[in-house]
Amino acid sequence: MTNSVTNTALPDTAEPTNQKPEPPKKGWTFGRVVGNFLVTLWIIAGLGILYFLVVRNNVTINFNVAEGFPWVDLSADPKFLQRYGMKLLEGFWVTLQVVGVSVLLGALLSVPIAAMRMSNVKAFSVIAYAYVYFFRGTPMLAQVFLIYYGAGSFMHELRDMGLWSFFRDAWNCAIFAFTLNTAAYQAEIMRGSIQNMPKGQWEAASALGLPRWLTFWKIILPQALIVSLRPYGNEIILMIKGSAIVSIITILDLMGETRRAFSRTYDFQAYVWAAIMYLVMVETLRRIWNQLEARLTRHLQR
Repeated sequence: MTNSVTNTALPDTAEPTNQKPEPPKKGWTFGRVVGNFLVTLWIIAGLGILYFLVVRNNVTINFNVAEGFPWVDLSADPKFLQRYGMKLLEGFWVTLQVVGVSVLLGALLSVPIAAMRMSNVKAFSVIAYAYVYFFRGTPMLAQVFLIYYGAGSFMHELRDMGLWSFFRDAWNCAIFAFTLNTAAYQAEIMRGSIQNMPKGQWEAASALGLPRWLTFWKIILPQALIVSLRPYGNEIILMIKGSAIVSIITILDLMGETRRAFSRTYDFQAYVWAAIMYLVMVETLRRIWNQLEARLTRHLQR
């Protein structure tokens, strides 16, 4: 009796492929539905604003075919922009000046305030804490009124000290109030960034024999500034939007020119153009800040 052995061919093993698995299909979750709904509302609102501006400025589009080529004739009658367009641009420039000067002066003032907040001397830390607490806890409008109208209540005393020529000017009062306000916020941003640095860096620098001031200036501060970039950008954006209150104290910034144009024409597009200009300022700053952050943190990207 012979045993027959049948040789069966084993299936060839499939060679490994480098194809990536398909990503799982995303279903229509509640969050996606709400998100798409809100985006749709924003698109509809944008188209509605565009239609409003087209109608208010009598924009017409005519399609003509001449000599076999289609031509588009665009005509408009922008009476509002012809009369107040340059005024709005001048207010736009004034807003940039108010915010730019205030932020720069506030940055200089925030350094000693942050140092006082971190000081081991109780009197310095208490004074800095009271300053930050007041300017972060009260509305900016109230601060502007306290300085602008409050200075008038002490006119004789300020005149005796030789300061009345400064406080009598609305521009100076606005810059002074905005500088004190943003300095409080910038000081807290700087203090938080510095104190969040790992203590091991201080210890390593001390082990290398570096003095504390050099450690702070060359090691701690550059890293803290990188960490605080995003909060600083948010603070500038808040200053841009908050600068509209200076129009209440007779400064013709963007909002001041807008209010004056609307009071003379009762044309609502004045506020539409103002909103567009504020959006341009904020979006431009946001893009510049993103590029700056990407540039300074390129060594952290993988």
